[in-house]
Amino acid sequence: MAEKAQAQTSAMETVEPLGERVLIRKDEDKKRTKGGIELPDSVEIPTITGRVVAVSAQIENDDDFPIRQYDKVLFNPKHAIPVDFESDNQLFVVPIEDVVAVFRKVK
Repeated sequence: MAEKAQAQTSAMETVEPLGERVLIRKDEDKKRTKGGIELPDSVEIPTITGRVVAVSAQIENDDDFPIRQYDKVLFNPKHAIPVDFESDNQLFVVPIEDVVAVFRKVK
């Protein structure tokens, strides 16, 4: 019986988006302006960029969506659903239509 309980607690939990959605880890909000002005803790410049953590199977199998895990993206947070999964990370399930740009490095 103790082995079964131990096996259940050692299992790792994951989040997999469903439908036309991706899971994004939002970048931290900036505490300094481009001009170098330090902002108080109560004021933040909203950032709507992040890294794709997971892609739904539907998006992954559709060539019309050129987005993959670990891509840096710009997204509209209006329909983003926050995921209370990791206390130190800001994870959001985002509809693919709210991902407005993918940052690519040119080789």
